[in-house]
Amino acid sequence: MNKEPLIRKQEWDEIHDDSYKALSKEEMDALRAAKPHNFASMNSWWIVLSQVALTLIIASACFVFSIQADKSVYTYSALVGGLIGFLPSALFLVRLEAAKKNVKSSPGGYLAAVVSGEFLKIVATALLFIAFALKQPDLKWIPLLVTYFATLKCYLLAWFWR
Repeated sequence: MNKEPLIRKQEWDEIHDDSYKALSKEEMDALRAAKPHNFASMNSWWIVLSQVALTLIIASACFVFSIQADKSVYTYSALVGGLIGFLPSALFLVRLEAAKKNVKSSPGGYLAAVVSGEFLKIVATALLFIAFALKQPDLKWIPLLVTYFATLKCYLLAWFWR
């Protein structure tokens, strides 16, 4: 038999006063002035640029370290993997840039742009994988996938750079 006291349901349902605090505009401005690094935003196009740069670095490494007979195939596969990584990201950003112009008139429209942009990104990624798999059967999947996953990790690196 459990000897621990039973916790009343009301204790879990109570909201404590110190659990959150709404800040006034003056308090928020003071917080921004005290910790500007916490509120700094990063230009999203830098992430796409870093994806392109990482793609070129990995493709160069594939060119340098692959055997002579397969240099072009490995390099091309790495470039395709990077393209599949950064092209949908660029399409997503173009969609968001187009929606920023209409934010004032419809705030819900920006949320719809984020959702539709993410859907566009997923569909574009799937279509690019399928198209390159069908049209280029001689692709090497290891460099393609390594470069693709490396471009996805640029989002994580951007989080740490911030």
